Amino acid sequence: MDKIAVLIPCYNEEKTIEKVIRETREALPEAVIYVYDNNSTDRTAELAEAAGAVVHHEYKQGKGNVVRRMFREIDAECYLMLDGDDTYPLESAREMTERVLEYHADMVVGDRLSSTYFTENKRAFHNFGNSLVRSIINGLFHCDIKDIMTGYRAFSYGFVKTFPVFSEGFQIETEMTIHAVNYRMQVDNVIVEYRDRPEGSSSKLHTYSDGMKVLWKILQLFKTYSPFRFFGIVSLLLTAAAVVLFVPVLLEYFKTGLVLRFPTLIVSGFLEMAAVQSFFAGMILGELTWKDRKDFEYRMNQIEAQMAEQKA
Repeated sequence: MDKIAVLIPCYNEEKTIEKVIRETREALPEAVIYVYDNNSTDRTAELAEAAGAVVHHEYKQGKGNVVRRMFREIDAECYLMLDGDDTYPLESAREMTERVLEYHADMVVGDRLSSTYFTENKRAFHNFGNSLVRSIINGLFHCDIKDIMTGYRAFSYGFVKTFPVFSEGFQIETEMTIHAVNYRMQVDNVIVEYRDRPEGSSSKLHTYSDGMKVLWKILQLFKTYSPFRFFGIVSLLLTAAAVVLFVPVLLEYFKTGLVLRFPTLIVSGFLEMAAVQSFFAGMILGELTWKDRKDFEYRMNQIEAQMAEQKA
């Protein structure tokens, strides 16, 4: 088992990968550096290997698929993950790994948004999207994560070995964040510097399509991890619609003693029935979610015991 494993997912980063590996080795000389190449069509893998990194390959395209492979294959007391595009200076690497090794953090978030991100990043919609996603997640899950979409993070062994990766693409950062918050893991924020990509290096993130995928992933995870709140909101919306339809029918009945719009009355009744079903579905799923959290604590204890055995 490695003490510190540095994980670098890469796709066509030949312009920057050597510099990233060199700076990583200077910052964390004791770490083992793993580069996971994701079907690059340039010399990324070749240059990474020549620079001294351990190169692996993930042939299923997408950052989420790369993260799944990395987390399955590598065993370490602490993992530091960063992108190979040279946007993250390594001055904060030591502090981030120490938060895991010394202070038992499960995930450490490299917070770009509190430093130079908005001045360095020249893509206005990326800036807006990062702020929007941060606000939505912090509001829905009652947390205080400073940067949701950052690719610069440190993890504990327990986090890595209990995190089920379902996302295939750039939704992976959102999934990691919500997973940690839902299971009440210790999440620390460390302010890191950010620099924009060097000339000739292009982002793989598609602002609109990937942005919509991230928002859809948030909705899915909110339903999965907070079903009572999710279906409670649905129940309230259905009840509101039922009331809006029912009130005019009721007022007409008080005036004339007749029900003049039977179809409207029937629709409002079915809407309220759906609202009641939604409410009770949320209650049942909420109990199952609570049991899952208890089972997760048991799995975490097993993982910690497993790590202790490997270290011994």
